[in-house]
Amino acid sequence: MKIYWYEGSKNIIGSRVKEARLNSNPAISQADLSARLEIMGFKIDRVSISKIESGDRFVPDYEVMALAKALKVSVVWLLEGKK
Repeated sequence: MKIYWYEGSKNIIGSRVKEARLNSNPAISQADLSARLEIMGFKIDRVSISKIESGDRFVPDYEVMALAKALKVSVVWLLEGKK
């Protein structure tokens, strides 16, 4: 599979993943998010979450859905920044 860059990033959700993680009440760490995802059956380690947030890792659609659920935000918000 060829990975395309979009405006210098491999994904469009990284900044919103970080925003949702830090704005959780209480804020959750990358390790905590990784643990939540593992409980849901997704193996995304802390380093991968860091790479997602910095735009250095591609995020497939099924992981977008899992991240939204783990962060308690909508997929639309992750993708577009709209509620």
